[in-house]
Amino acid sequence: MRALTILFLLLSVLTVSCTETDLSGPSSNDFDRQAMLENWADNIIIPSYEAFSGHMATLHADAEAFTTTPNQTTLDQLRNSWETAYLSWQNVSQFEIGTAAQIRYRDNMNIYPVNTTELEKNIADGSYNLSLPAENDRQGFPALDYLLFGLSTNDGDILDYYTTHQNADGYKTYLLAVTERMKGLTDTVLDSWKAGYREEFVQNSGNGANSSVDMMVNDYVFYYEKVLRAGKIGIPAGVFSGSPLPTHVEAYYNQELSKALALEAIDAAQAFFNGEYFDGNGSGESLKSYLDFLNTMKEGADLSNRINTQFESARSQANSLSSNFRVQINTDNSAMLSTYDQLQRNVVFLKVDMLQALNINVDYIDADGD
Repeated sequence: MRALTILFLLLSVLTVSCTETDLSGPSSNDFDRQAMLENWADNIIIPSYEAFSGHMATLHADAEAFTTTPNQTTLDQLRNSWETAYLSWQNVSQFEIGTAAQIRYRDNMNIYPVNTTELEKNIADGSYNLSLPAENDRQGFPALDYLLFGLSTNDGDILDYYTTHQNADGYKTYLLAVTERMKGLTDTVLDSWKAGYREEFVQNSGNGANSSVDMMVNDYVFYYEKVLRAGKIGIPAGVFSGSPLPTHVEAYYNQELSKALALEAIDAAQAFFNGEYFDGNGSGESLKSYLDFLNTMKEGADLSNRINTQFESARSQANSLSSNFRVQINTDNSAMLSTYDQLQRNVVFLKVDMLQALNINVDYIDADGD
């Protein structure tokens, strides 16, 4: 019993020494959470969705143009729209709250690797229901990645799938079904924010597991840990499997976009942490200002500065990678693992130190061995 008591006291000391908050300073209850929620909703989340919705509308329109007149010009235009929308997606993927959570928006938009066997079966059968959870890995950006870049190794043969192939109509119909569903889901999420969820989100400014701050912060940390760190880097680099999985990189078939998507995601995550407006013209109350308000220190330095410094380190390491993560993994996977390590350091700062300082409990269960 005495040994257990001593162990408890040691753990208590270690916990306190990890993140120090000025005990004589303000209470977390004194921070203006509603102002932070207003900044998140009005200057970051809704404008991000508005921009992404515009890109989705263009993507679907270009898919209609391509399937009406399949040629190199319309294919190139559609590919450009896909790339623009995919980059824009990185700014909204982290906001899986409200209607987005209810419809499992992210699962429908960006589960990779795409299941090409089942996708081809859908096209061959001509009968599918993309709203079923089992269809998540046969739609969204990864499905378009395959349909626009992966059907063959040269553009002439890819165009044949939409022109002379015996089931060309099936490929065209499936392509349109995917972009139409992505556009519809996006409009549903954006409309919910504008039709009342924004007010519900902002007014729910208290503390507790069901408050907007607690839920949003949990969603944000989950996104950073599981979707950005693990999904874009750790899983394809083999961190969780013991051997590299180059087929699991984002935008596998395009081959030139995986790094750009990861960098865009890092930028978006850091901008949200700092409360920066989506249009880049200002900033408001944020997780950074919340931590600064509480005078949160870690090992003698502001925790918010440590988090931002770590974002910069992760971005710098990611910038050193090949634009094609498949190539990077096959030629020098150690650089991918180093990027993972840089991202992982901020998991500790965000998930342990920040949540402790903000008195927010983690509401999800780890499943990747962390």
